[in-house]
Amino acid sequence: MKLILPEAGGPPSQPDPYVFKAGEKYYIYASGDGGVKTYMSEKLTEGWKYIGRAIAEKGIHFYWAPCVIERDGVYYMYYSSIPEGETDHHKQAVKVAVSRSPEGPYEYKKTVIPAFSIDPHVVKSGGEYYIFYSLNDYEAERAGTYIAVDRLADMFTAEGKPVPVVVPTVDEEIFMKDRFRPGQNWHTVEGAFYFREGNRHFLMYSGNCYQNEKYFVGYACAESAENDLRKVPFRKYPSDEAYAPLLAKNAEEEGTGHNSVIREGGEYYIVYHARDVSGKKAEDTRTARICKMRVDGLRLIAER
Repeated sequence: MKLILPEAGGPPSQPDPYVFKAGEKYYIYASGDGGVKTYMSEKLTEGWKYIGRAIAEKGIHFYWAPCVIERDGVYYMYYSSIPEGETDHHKQAVKVAVSRSPEGPYEYKKTVIPAFSIDPHVVKSGGEYYIFYSLNDYEAERAGTYIAVDRLADMFTAEGKPVPVVVPTVDEEIFMKDRFRPGQNWHTVEGAFYFREGNRHFLMYSGNCYQNEKYFVGYACAESAENDLRKVPFRKYPSDEAYAPLLAKNAEEEGTGHNSVIREGGEYYIVYHARDVSGKKAEDTRTARICKMRVDGLRLIAER
């Protein structure tokens, strides 16, 4: 494990870090009050510097879980946000902004998915673009937030036919008991990040809540030649009934979650947020960290 951003200047925390490479430079975008925090380096594991807020619109209070994808020289940033003065986080909606530079400034263009929707990850597969995101199911046996995928009709418009891909299945995903009604445990599965190696598909996610002891990174996987990501038969590793986190609290760090992945020099690296256990820092001082990750068949191994 290596801490990469706390000494980069700028804001002290980097929740929900999304790593992205453009040309010979690396970028990390993070959730932030008043704008998307943006960091840049010419080396993946060192030399990070805070370069400002890639998007900061007037009247918008908070930006969550940005992701960036490039198409034909245009950079598209997907994120969720709420207006100033709004305290109900269930008013969040997935939006898209564009820029001609990975550094921004990004300009808001459209709300892609209405509230409640959070944590987008847009990827290209088989010539089409797909969006993974989280939404709520209040009536499921394990009620809570889950991950769905939809096809993008264009870079600004979801087709509107989402398919559930990762839903709550274990008690360790319970965020809060009796949250909305007595006797109903509320589960949370969010923070989707998809990548593919050959015919092996991986969909990483965060379970529970960053404020809780059980917060973790898990993943679902499938072996399939399918390019339509709505048809890939994802299943949690090693099974839907097992709790087997890729990242969870250890002796050094807690609040491990909401990751992204980058492949560099033939190796995978996972970028995630966490807090140091020593010192018991406040829960909102999550900082971006990086470690190598190995792919062994359908198994992922984080080398912390």
